[in-house]
This record gives sequence, structure tokens and C-alpha cells, in this order.
Amino acid sequence: MSTHPESTTPPRPPLYLVDASIYVFRAWHSMPNEFHDSEGWPTNAVHGFARFLLELIERVRPRNIAVAFDEALDSCFRNAIYPAYKANREPAPEELRRQFGHCKTLCEVLGLQVLAHRDFEADDLIGTAAQAARGHGFRAVIVSPDKDLSQLLAEADEQWDYARNQRWTAAGVPARHGVHAHQIADYLALTGDAVDNIPGVPGIGAKTAAALLAHFGTLDALLERIDEVPYLRLRGAAACAVKLRQHREQALLCRQLSTIALHAPIDPLKLPFARGTTCPDALTALCEALRFGPLTRRRLHAAAGIDYAPSTPTA
Repeated sequence: MSTHPESTTPPRPPLYLVDASIYVFRAWHSMPNEFHDSEGWPTNAVHGFARFLLELIERVRPRNIAVAFDEALDSCFRNAIYPAYKANREPAPEELRRQFGHCKTLCEVLGLQVLAHRDFEADDLIGTAAQAARGHGFRAVIVSPDKDLSQLLAEADEQWDYARNQRWTAAGVPARHGVHAHQIADYLALTGDAVDNIPGVPGIGAKTAAALLAHFGTLDALLERIDEVPYLRLRGAAACAVKLRQHREQALLCRQLSTIALHAPIDPLKLPFARGTTCPDALTALCEALRFGPLTRRRLHAAAGIDYAPSTPTA
């Protein structure tokens, strides 16, 4: 028996990748419309997002973190491939668009790296950053409940639904979504995604898609072996084969739309997104412009590592 101690690999440090838009939208819909900035514009989404961000920072004290925003509202490369992509969504009102800008500024003032691009969505920026982080010895912790992002999980990566305090790795994806992490894009190619206006294959639902991928492994293998589908122990198997033949090209297009890009433009010099320092004057100016109350100001200063000295009372 060997007397040499077993070698142990130290755990990889986490890079937190925050899907900002989900938390901004949640705040927009849930926070009362009683907060306004110095110009009279509503700031309810900023207040709610600030609470979320402060809770996250206070809880995990991240050393490496990036916050991804969606700027590719109708200019994403997917729109060139499929003009109807996300066409079912109403454009954000000006009151919300302004608040997204404030949320970005808040992140920057707190020393958090902001990711945004007109041609790539937040998911693509998160995916590219997660892949790059592994090369720097980090593991990704994706802060978002979005099932699409589960396709990115590999090795020691985690996804964190912050509101429900649920965390899972690639090993936990089948229990949540019925397929493996690497099958998520193929799964969405079959079922479609109403949220993003991706049609999928008409008549193929979640259970059927999961069963097909469990048997064939990938969408490519399924399409190559459609002749086997009618003989599966699957309700409506013969009709399913007909649908797959009729909508083969649509399924491939939908997979292209559902696959998160891993080549979004990210400044390699900023990797692995170490948290920066905060300018006290910039933080004070932001608090004044957004009319944050004393409690929020105190928490923001504490999160930034700056002493808080209240001056005049703030509403």
C-alpha cells in the first residue's frame, strides 16, 4: 500500500456572473412606483436592483464579479438570422430604459465589471466569460434562474437562483429540466421557447423532447435516425416522426437561436474581472442623483469600503 499522501486539487475560486436584466425587470414590476430621481423620473427598478446587488455583495463578498446587461434588444445577431426573434416583446418604456442606465452606473461605481454589447445578449457575454474564466483557473457562478444558462454549466460551475436560494451544477440539471446541461439547446430546438418567440417543432412538448434526447443523445442523431422514431415506445411516435421530417430545417434554426454564443467580444485584459475600487465622489453623486435614502447610502458605502458621513437629511 502506498504511503504517499493523496494529491488534492484546491477548489477553484468563483467568478460571479450576474444576469442583471432579470433582477431589474423583477424590481420594475414589484417595487412601488414612489421613488424618483433628482429630475423626477421613476427609480423603482434601480432601488430594487440596488437591494438585490447589496444583498449579493454582503452575502458573498465577491472578489471577481461581472454584471451582464442586455443592450441587443433588436440588434442581436439572432435577429439577422430570424427577424421574429423576441418580436413578441414590447419595447421597454423610456422610464425603464433610463433605469437600466442607472443600474449600469451603480455597478461601475461599486467597482463591478459591466458587460454589454449591441450585437450579443447578456447570455452570450456570460457564456463567453464563463469559458474564459476556466482558462484562468476560476469556476463560474451564474446568478440567474434562466434555464437557457444551464447549458453553460461544466466542471465545477454553478448556477444560482438567488431569489429561491437554489444552487445546482451540471449534475443537477436533469432533475430540473429533464435533460443534461449539454442538451439544453437541442431541447429548446424541439420544444421552442415562447419567451424568446422561438417556435421549435410544432406538436413536440417537453416530455416528448426529453424522451427523444434520452434515446438519441443529440438533435443531430435524432434527425439522422428519424426512421427509428415510429418504433419507439412513445405516445404518438409515428406522428412525431412526420413532424420532425416536416420541420427539420426549423429545428436546426431553433437550435442555432437557442445556443449561447461563446465568442462575444470581451476585453481579455479585464479577465478574470477582479472587483475594482470605488470613487467616493462618484458614489456620493450617484446617491444624490437617485435620491437614495440614508439606509441605502450607508449600505452602499459599506459595500464599497468607504466610511459614510451623512450630511443633510435625504428623503
